[in-house]
Amino acid sequence: MWRRLSLIVSAIVVALVFLFTTAGRSAQEDSLAVSSADQAIEVNGNSMITEGRRTFRFDTFGDEAFWGDTLKLHQAIAGAKLGGVGPGVSPKSALSMGLKVDADALPANVVSALKLGQVNLDDPATTLALLKLNSVVGLTGFSNAQGNLQSLGIQCALCHSTVDNSFAPGIGHRLDGWANRDLNVGAIVALAPNLQPVADLLGVDQAAVRRVLNSWGPGHFDAELFMDGKAFRPDGKTAATLIPPAFGLAGVNLHTWTGWGSVTHWNAFVANLEMHGKGTFYDPRLNDAAQFPVAAGAGFGNVRNDPDLITPKLASLHFYQLAIPAPQPPQGSFDEEAAERGKQVFNGAGKCANCHVPPLFTEPGWNMHTPSEIGVDDFQANRAPDKAYRTSPLKGLWTHTKGGFYHDGRFADLLDVVNHYDQVFTLGLTAQQKSELIQYLNSL
Repeated sequence: MWRRLSLIVSAIVVALVFLFTTAGRSAQEDSLAVSSADQAIEVNGNSMITEGRRTFRFDTFGDEAFWGDTLKLHQAIAGAKLGGVGPGVSPKSALSMGLKVDADALPANVVSALKLGQVNLDDPATTLALLKLNSVVGLTGFSNAQGNLQSLGIQCALCHSTVDNSFAPGIGHRLDGWANRDLNVGAIVALAPNLQPVADLLGVDQAAVRRVLNSWGPGHFDAELFMDGKAFRPDGKTAATLIPPAFGLAGVNLHTWTGWGSVTHWNAFVANLEMHGKGTFYDPRLNDAAQFPVAAGAGFGNVRNDPDLITPKLASLHFYQLAIPAPQPPQGSFDEEAAERGKQVFNGAGKCANCHVPPLFTEPGWNMHTPSEIGVDDFQANRAPDKAYRTSPLKGLWTHTKGGFYHDGRFADLLDVVNHYDQVFTLGLTAQQKSELIQYLNSL
């Protein structure tokens, strides 16, 4: 009897302890959830994402003064019949150069007309209509009082967004952060009627500028051309590199293929020096005339504009980019059982995790390596301040297979990459291990 009573008392005590502990924890959680400080953080976070998304998708930072007012790119798009020059750029031509259309920006009547084949995709006038709808991803057209296109600006989304092709090839819902490997940036810029400012900067003629731009090809861009003026590699191939994704960057230190700086550094670098927006940028490394003769001569190491249209937007832009997760691979796109075995190779015999540390899949810290450490040439590395290559994050690898792998696409597929490291590090992987490792990489 006493034993039974003791058990009952013990059970009651345990229950009371559990109730009080749970109640205390719940009260603490409720207190945190409603505190003014936490509410301010949540409101700020939501506001930053909203503003950052708007900046990423639609802000030109005033760069229309360069692309439109100076280079006259809008005139080439409009064509002679619509107040511009040349034949103009039809939607069919624009799509062939990798430009994308945001289906969510199209009114219902336009969607219906497209489905019925009642929209002339061979007419530049249709391109201008799409620009007025703000539906061309990464481009903003500016019209005058008469409704004619008078200037053109670009946004971050031009290179670092695509669409899901849910409506038609090149037309669909936006996919922010994805590298647009269809985009032929060079061919688009080469259409500009007035490339003399670029020619003057590089010390060549306009014909030479167009040859360089047209050598890039789809999915490539040369961010260092305006820094060092090197248009081609020693082997004669273009010096342009593949456009990288802008998702999955949370927790990643240095950015870009050659680790110029953090995400915020590169955002300011691109907005000021590549997009040619109106802001402030400081990087005294660009004053090194031996390594960066073009940048040093142009004063790119210390840029000042008043008003500054870039700096106030960098924080929210950064916040939004860090919020973009790497997309999950489609169901059935890889062998799950093989991928699980490949994970063991990744963490073990393949030694991949030594640098691509899960779950970041890059080093937590200074994620840079010398060319000799990874067994490649130093051409692209030497174009960056630290003359090294970044350990690129691997999440979402399946989204940017087009164009090849590494900074210049030198490896056609993942097997080429695996074979390279197998040789450089004398790993001795079997054919099966390589195959399973590739399935794991496709699963990230």
